[in-house]
Amino acid sequence: MSDKPSVPSATNLPASPKGDQSIRMRNYTISMTIRTLCFVLAIFTHGWIRWVFAIAAILLPYIAVVMANATNQRRVDVRGSVRPRRPDQQLHSGRP
Repeated sequence: MSDKPSVPSATNLPASPKGDQSIRMRNYTISMTIRTLCFVLAIFTHGWIRWVFAIAAILLPYIAVVMANATNQRRVDVRGSVRPRRPDQQLHSGRP
């Protein structure tokens, strides 16, 4: 094997910070919408299902914050990398 460093493939690069933030914001908004729905359902239902909705409304903020703070941790792996060619195999411009 060659000692040359491998160059990451463009398909293995992580998402842009702005794109990652928008995905996390969307997931957080969805979780908080579900939490609000659980509160409403806890008010208008009776019996054991009321307690299920109440517990879900209490636990969902923690889950939503943990998910929102989890950034995209995709790493560049060696299998998806591209190795530079040896100098004798590289294309030249044709100029001397």
